[in-house]
Amino acid sequence: MTGFTLAILVKNEFGVLNRVTSMFRRRRFNIKSLSVSVTESTDKSRITIASEGGGREKNQLIDQLYKLPVVISILELDEAESITCELLLLKVRNLPEFRSDVHAAAEAFGAKIVDYTRESVVMQMVGGSRHIDAFIDVMQDYTVLEICRTGIISLEKGSTPMERRTEIY
Repeated sequence: MTGFTLAILVKNEFGVLNRVTSMFRRRRFNIKSLSVSVTESTDKSRITIASEGGGREKNQLIDQLYKLPVVISILELDEAESITCELLLLKVRNLPEFRSDVHAAAEAFGAKIVDYTRESVVMQMVGGSRHIDAFIDVMQDYTVLEICRTGIISLEKGSTPMERRTEIY
């Protein structure tokens, strides 16, 4: 199934996230990834949503989102024209027989060890979703205790801020 990622610049007000995600629910779009953050301005927030689907339904969703008074701007992010990443924290059991393998895998994938005890190792990694998925897949050979990952964040390449773009989508 095709997918898309939207960056939605909104007014930083109570209940905005609920209003935006409810629009996805009403239009029957499943949200695969969601992140919300402050922006360069305290009166605005940025919501990044990755979802499945496309075509006419996606365009109707965007049209409906623009009707929300809290929405300032929407940008559909193109993979080739954007910088996209997410954050992973992964905790594995620290077993002596696998210690060197876990360290080697972390180094090979660019993960950083951020906590180390006799019982466990916590690694932090920033990267693309596929790279993170591959690292998690490799780590399944060891005793994974916990996985926590953020939703994707993404900025379009170039110098034009999202709010000043003239094309909508």
